[in-house]
Amino acid sequence: MKTKLNSLLSFSAAVFILLAAGGLTSCDNFLNQDVPQGILSEDQVNDPLYIDNIVISAYAVFISAEDVNSSFSMWNFDVRSDDAYKGGATENDGDVFHQLEISQGIMTTNWNINDMWVRLYNCLSRVNAAIDAINGTDDSYQLKSQRLGEMKFLRAYGHFLLKRLYKNIPFVVDPNMKQSDYNALSNTKYTNDEGWQLIADDLEYAYSVLPATQADKGRPTQASAAALLAKVYLYKAYRQDDPASHAVTEINKEDLQKVITYTEESIYTGGGYGLEEDFHNNFRPEPQYENGKESLWAMQYSTNDGTNLGNCNWSYGLMVPAAIEGGCDFYKPSQNLVNAFRTNGEGLPFIDDFNQQDFNASTDNADPRLWLTVGIAGFPYEFNPNYMMNRTQKWSRSSGLYGYNVTLKHNVDPDGGYLIRSTLWFGSPMNRIVLRYADVLLMRAEALAQLGRDGEAIDLVNRLRNRASRSTAMLAGYDTNYGAKIRVKPYGDSSDALKRVKMERRLELAMESERFFDLVRWGEAEQVINKYYMEEANDCRIYTAAHFTANKNEYLPIPHEQIAASNGHYTQNIGNW
Repeated sequence: MKTKLNSLLSFSAAVFILLAAGGLTSCDNFLNQDVPQGILSEDQVNDPLYIDNIVISAYAVFISAEDVNSSFSMWNFDVRSDDAYKGGATENDGDVFHQLEISQGIMTTNWNINDMWVRLYNCLSRVNAAIDAINGTDDSYQLKSQRLGEMKFLRAYGHFLLKRLYKNIPFVVDPNMKQSDYNALSNTKYTNDEGWQLIADDLEYAYSVLPATQADKGRPTQASAAALLAKVYLYKAYRQDDPASHAVTEINKEDLQKVITYTEESIYTGGGYGLEEDFHNNFRPEPQYENGKESLWAMQYSTNDGTNLGNCNWSYGLMVPAAIEGGCDFYKPSQNLVNAFRTNGEGLPFIDDFNQQDFNASTDNADPRLWLTVGIAGFPYEFNPNYMMNRTQKWSRSSGLYGYNVTLKHNVDPDGGYLIRSTLWFGSPMNRIVLRYADVLLMRAEALAQLGRDGEAIDLVNRLRNRASRSTAMLAGYDTNYGAKIRVKPYGDSSDALKRVKMERRLELAMESERFFDLVRWGEAEQVINKYYMEEANDCRIYTAAHFTANKNEYLPIPHEQIAASNGHYTQNIGNW
């Protein structure tokens, strides 16, 4: 079992004593995080060791504050997309996520909607405590600007996750606020565009001060900041500033140009970043593959480091398939997603009619990323022939209600020594890549296509398709032993560039919880999801009453508990919740 050398996620009990505050009911309770008066002298508070501990605590909360039902990977909320079914045993197994999956019956009082809000604002409170401590030091603290950049990166990341989920959020960007200031926060003080700019401002600072490399792999680098900046500006570009709708009213060229600026290849090569030779290397638990060159920033998980498995990745604990005793079988790849990987005789995807027929492994060509992303009946689970998947209840806890596909990117070989069993679910020491270089290429390709630079966009798409064609090491023998017909080729021209970029984004990032947010960003959620519901209803009864309502279901409602605690300063999202 691997042991991480860095200690970013191992922090002392003293830091917990200083910062622990219990659960928040509203972000206006942040002052509960204050360091108790009289415990530390001013000299002690300004001591670099104390500052480093409080910074480490801010990193650690992004591990300790999440759980299987509120994963910061956002898989629990990606069940709204056409990529994945909720899974589990029945509709009532995680019923609040079933409501999200069919866009019906969602209540502002649902525990999962409030829970994610609370957990992320807890993270932001820890980050702001660290920023306040750093600001209190003098210039003798040599790492002051760098540590401040790291914390502003984390603050931007927390706000980014919240904004994608809830759209209209209160921003906590002043670590010196008084209790009365928190009580007066509004979640509609800023327009949508202004909110994205606040997040970008934190990242602009981080980009200006962070180094090209970090000895501790869990700390962001300049390239990490650039990648998140590019993502923020890409979301910002698709303007949704009409307070009466969530429609895209403009695609801003200046923001798209910012995306191009922050995806310049030189930013990344300087830190040693680039594409892995094999796509699958990004999703392997072995130490030699963790923090590889494609990983721009990752959550660092580990075991055997003296924390009683506390730094193990439990956030994917519900995704282990039913065939593994105790597996809960959630977040199952949809048939729609599987069909998207089909390729024609030229090795290209069926972009407009990929779902006209279900993928048949015995007759259809497919992109190799299919078998590296989705576990399909007739093939070995996690590439281990001791676990051959089939269409029986063994491989579907729901007896086929949610199909028989299983996710591979988040799981590990049961015999490989990396699957950790707890009382209720499973964990592993495998890192979760938050930002990877393939996404940078796709963001750049999208911005280029939107600006009419189609040839450059397709060149970037083809880099990923060429890498996919080389990513077959784990699939050796799949053709002769299981009948797989692996075929993927680059595009030969630059026609339909934007369509091709969007399709490539789905294939490359499948089951990485980007799909639903992409559809909302593009303004395509209603059209795509309702078409998906209609097609799925023919085979899966859970979708017979499903319907996506535009200008409502794009974002979660503001939790009732937060509105009640806001002293009238929060406004509910549109949609008649």
